[in-house]
Amino acid sequence: MKKKVLAALIIAVGLLAGCGDDELPSPVQVTPQPMNTATPAPEESVSPSQPEEEEPSMEDGMKANGENHPIGQRTVVDGKMQSYLTGEWKDEGVVKRRNMAVMINNLLQALPQYGISEASIIYEAPVEGRITRLMGFFEDYDDLDHIGSVRSSRDYFIFEALAYESIYCNWGLARPWVEELINSDQVDNVSTAVAGINKPASDATYKRIERGSNIAVEHTGYLFIDGYGKDVERLGYDTDYTNRFTQAFSFADEGYIATYESYPDATKIYPGGTQANAGGYGKHNPCFEYNAEERVYYRTQYGQKHIDEMNNEQLSVTNVIFKVCHGEERFPDNDQYDYLAFDVDGTGDAYIFTNGKVIKGTWQRKDERYSPNMFYDENGNEIVLNQGKTWICCIWKEYDEFIHYE
Repeated sequence: MKKKVLAALIIAVGLLAGCGDDELPSPVQVTPQPMNTATPAPEESVSPSQPEEEEPSMEDGMKANGENHPIGQRTVVDGKMQSYLTGEWKDEGVVKRRNMAVMINNLLQALPQYGISEASIIYEAPVEGRITRLMGFFEDYDDLDHIGSVRSSRDYFIFEALAYESIYCNWGLARPWVEELINSDQVDNVSTAVAGINKPASDATYKRIERGSNIAVEHTGYLFIDGYGKDVERLGYDTDYTNRFTQAFSFADEGYIATYESYPDATKIYPGGTQANAGGYGKHNPCFEYNAEERVYYRTQYGQKHIDEMNNEQLSVTNVIFKVCHGEERFPDNDQYDYLAFDVDGTGDAYIFTNGKVIKGTWQRKDERYSPNMFYDENGNEIVLNQGKTWICCIWKEYDEFIHYE
């Protein structure tokens, strides 16, 4: 891997934390969908001589080609709206409420995690030791008691959380790269009271749960929902999305499935391939296997089902995205400090998996703190996902050769 001079990297990280607002040139001109709950104007009637072409129906009554029929302006119907994170109908208060982005431990010794199946989006990225850490984006959390186990922050996770205007939750931080950023007015965070956190959460928000003598103490910290809500109020954070939030993804509208029939099949997906490698996924070898009947991808890792301890169910999602990013070692000449950096702004290759298909395209994110991630096909059209949960894997570009699907 071509390594930049460390000083240049640290300067670049410092610039990111300093909130530069200059936009990168965009290969695709796009206007992100704004939050809007107004009722759209009625559509013009179709002339009888030119009837609207009916999309083919599927066995379960859903219509195909939902990629051509995305959700438009959100409307409130009987107290419900379509979620910005999943496209599904949920209580209006849940949809408008800012999600929380929780750093979640993914070491084998820390499994199983608790409450992770309730996340609308899961973001996964490599960290030091060439393992991965997860960040769950939760909007439906009122019925949860706790989530975890919770681990420490890395700056590229924070930058991704800002794309969804999340309230960021963590236990610990890599201070040289995170401290200035997380304490800035760019980030609304609910963090444990550790060195480097200026406005810590209360003792009611983060607690340890005894998990047995064979579980190390660093794997026993959990976020408790009651305390979280009180801390958000105490810290004075906006509880609903503001005009900084534009969109998460584009989803197929109600009654439609984005079928992408002309694209290749991909029913077993390996972000780090099927062999050991140092790209972050090579130690736990995660796989997403498509279930055509349910239209979801079931997740395995470490050679076993990825289970939520809360309900003993295997994790499943409707969409999987590989976001290929430039990555570097922050201390390339010191094996003791294998901290990593990833460019999550800019543009790069992307693989989007939905309905058992794979669309190879690109991702784009402008160099602005709250700019959304946008995903495009090879012709520059925005990818329309199917309604449901989404798993995003940050793939280190030097190791994208290990990406495998079949």
